[in-house]
Amino acid sequence: MQNRTILVTGANGYIGRHVVKALLDMGNKVIADDLILDSIDERAEKIQVPIFSGAEDIYEQLGSPDVVIHMAWRNGFVHNADSHITDIPAHYTFIRNLLAGGLKHIAVMGTMHEVGYWEGAIKEDTPTNPSSFYGMSKNVLRQITLQLAGEFEAVCYWIRAFYIYGDDLKNHSIFTKIGQMEREGKKTFPFNSGKNLYDFIEVDALADQIAHVVNQDEVKGIINCCSGIPVSLADKVDAYIKANNFKIRPEYGAFPDRPYDSPGVWGDTEKIKAIMGCSKKED
Repeated sequence: MQNRTILVTGANGYIGRHVVKALLDMGNKVIADDLILDSIDERAEKIQVPIFSGAEDIYEQLGSPDVVIHMAWRNGFVHNADSHITDIPAHYTFIRNLLAGGLKHIAVMGTMHEVGYWEGAIKEDTPTNPSSFYGMSKNVLRQITLQLAGEFEAVCYWIRAFYIYGDDLKNHSIFTKIGQMEREGKKTFPFNSGKNLYDFIEVDALADQIAHVVNQDEVKGIINCCSGIPVSLADKVDAYIKANNFKIRPEYGAFPDRPYDSPGVWGDTEKIKAIMGCSKKED
């Protein structure tokens, strides 16, 4: 069992709630910070400290935890929202003040969208060329965080996620939309070819990986939290419909495939496999 005190920002978010539970299940003390706290595991210590206040003593205000997992992010499902760009200075100030205040383990949520168009496995050193404000801002924040962690001699985990499903009422994915259309009584929905391959991971599995990442110090830097298994979108959609006994069916080919979508992209799992293997031996 673990005994680190871990603070999670954005703890009430789609992924955050699952990460809080996974950390608690591993034996950590968890401080959960967010604007709203209604869906967070009751075992956590819940706080509503404004992390973007610019306060130099923000680390102390947050309880001086051993680890901070920074997941708070506005408009994550709207990839070209202006807030992705305009919020960067606030994220920078928050992370810098945490590290200057004494934090020695910083984890920040990243995304495959930092990379932009890519064919094949995304590795730690895969070049990045993002094509949305969301991807651009996360790309910049990764560079900032790694630079600051080096300056303050802190352990940094950049957690790069891929395609996430599960807990679909809280999500904005294609699976959420399919469930909504099923409840509306629609019999079919227009779709592209579904041939593109993606890396899918269920949100609880992702949360478990993140919990293991921040409970060890051996593997750090950019870490892909993912399945590493390329699956066609059509296969995943069909499996989702079957698993939920839905009657609705996709009309494959009704929409053209977008020319800027990769025919196949997934995460390299070398680091996360090492972490999960090592951490589970220690549990």
